Amino acid sequence: AVSPPVHLAGARLAAGHEFDYVYVLGGGAVARLDSPRRPGGDRGGMRDGAGLPDHAAWAELVDGRRLYVALTRARKRVTVLGIAGADSPGRLVPPGIERACQASGGEWEHPPAESLGESDALHAALRVQRERVLADVRLIGGRLGELRLDTDRDIATGVVRYLELVKLAALAERPREQTLSEALGEVNARLLGAVTPLERELFAASDLDESLTTVQPGRDIAPAGSDGEDPRLAALLPRRGEGILLSASDIETYRACPLRYKYARVLRIPSDPTPQQRFGIMVHKVLERYHAGLDSGTAKTSDEPTAAGARPLSVLMGLLDSGWRRAGFGATDGEVALLAKAREALTTYHQQLADQPGEPVWFERQFSFAVGPHVVRGRVDRVDRLPDGDYELIDYKTGYPKAQAELETDIQLSLYALAAERAWNVRATRQAYYYVLDNRKVSLTDSGAASRRQLITDAIGEVGAGVAAMRLDPTPSFAACSHCDYLNICPAAEA
Repeated sequence: AVSPPVHLAGARLAAGHEFDYVYVLGGGAVARLDSPRRPGGDRGGMRDGAGLPDHAAWAELVDGRRLYVALTRARKRVTVLGIAGADSPGRLVPPGIERACQASGGEWEHPPAESLGESDALHAALRVQRERVLADVRLIGGRLGELRLDTDRDIATGVVRYLELVKLAALAERPREQTLSEALGEVNARLLGAVTPLERELFAASDLDESLTTVQPGRDIAPAGSDGEDPRLAALLPRRGEGILLSASDIETYRACPLRYKYARVLRIPSDPTPQQRFGIMVHKVLERYHAGLDSGTAKTSDEPTAAGARPLSVLMGLLDSGWRRAGFGATDGEVALLAKAREALTTYHQQLADQPGEPVWFERQFSFAVGPHVVRGRVDRVDRLPDGDYELIDYKTGYPKAQAELETDIQLSLYALAAERAWNVRATRQAYYYVLDNRKVSLTDSGAASRRQLITDAIGEVGAGVAAMRLDPTPSFAACSHCDYLNICPAAEA
C-alpha cells in the first residue's frame, strides 16, 4: 500500500512514526524549527530529543506534550501554526517554544500584520483573557485563607476579569450586521447592571474598552496588563480621570527607579523608616502643630493667614517633648544629643519668625492642579510674603544642606512654584529649603524660572505616561539602590 502524503493525527497516533515535516496547530504563534543533522548521517536529530530542553520545559506550555511529540517525530522541520496572541506587542513567547527555538536554531516568523483583522484580534484576546481568568482563580483561591486587608478587592478583581471574558465572548459572537462599538455599549450596560459598586469601579478603570474601540487590522487587542505586569495592577494605579495622580516624591521616586515606585506607591508595601527619617517627620509634625494651634484646640485652616511669632517658645518646646516621645525616641547618649540639637534649632527658628524680612502667612498649604491629563497634589510647609509683595515657598529639611547650584534641577521646588501659579494664582519668585538643624536657608531665585517650569512640566508628563502604561521595570544604579527600602525583594538586586 502507498502511504498518503499527508497524515492528520493526534499526539498518540503519531507515536512510532517519522515524518519529514510536522505541522502543529494552535500553538499560539508561528515558529519554524529546523532539525539539526547528526555528524555522518542525514537523519533528523529530533527523534531522541538531542539538543532540546528537558521535559520540564514543555510543562510550561498548555499543549506542551503535543509539541514535544511533534519535535521528536520530525526528520527535517516542525512548524507551529497559530496567531493567538503570542506574537502581539508586549506579549512574551511561550517559554518552552522559545527554548526549543534556541536549542534547534529555529526562529519565530511573525504573521503579516494584515492577517490580524478585527475578528482574529477578538478571538486572540478571548484566549489570553481565558488563561488570565484561570490564573486569577488559582491565585485568589490561595489567598482566601490568609489574613489580608485586600481580600474583598482581590475577589472583586477576579469577578471583573471574568466579566471582561464574557464581554469578549459576546463581542466575538455578535451579529454580523452589528458594529463593535454598538455591541460594546449594549454589553457594558448589561454587565454593569449586575455588579457591586467596587466591581463597577474596577470595571470602569480597565483599559480594555479603549483597546477594543481603537483596534485596527493587524493590531491585536490587549486586555489590561498585557505588557507583562499583573493585570490586576491596573486597578491599583492612582488614576484621576484619564490621568495619574502624582506628587513631587512620586515623580522623584519613579525617575530614580520605576520598580521602586511600584512597590512604594502602587502596591504600597510598607517600609520601616530610618531613625533619621523618623526624626525629620517628628520635626515637621512639631512645626505643623505649633503653627496650627492643635494643642490649644484652636486649629485653623491651611488657607488662613497666621501672625508670625504669635505663640510663645514654651509651646514649641512642649510640642517637641511630646513629639519626641510619640516618635519612640529614648534616652541614649546619641538621642539625648539629638534632642538638645533640636531644642537649639527650634529656639533659633522661633526667634527668626519675627526677625526675618518676609512675613509667614500660610503653613502646610495644600495644592492640587492639572498638567495635561494628570493631577498633581501636595502641600508647602510655609509660604512667606516678601516686602515687595511676592511670595517665597519654604520646605523644611533636617538633612545635610544642598548647594544652591544643585537646586536648578530640583523637582520639588520647581513643582511648588508651578503649584503657586496654577493652584493659588500666586506669584512665587523664590523657593527655598530651610535646613532647620543648621539654621540655613538655600534659595532659588526667579532667574531660570522658565526653564525649571518646562523641566517639571515635562517630568510630570513623562512619569504620568510611564505609570499609566505600567512601565514599572527596575533601573538599577548605585545612587538609587544604595538607599532603597526594597532591595530584599527586587529582582534586579537578586541578579
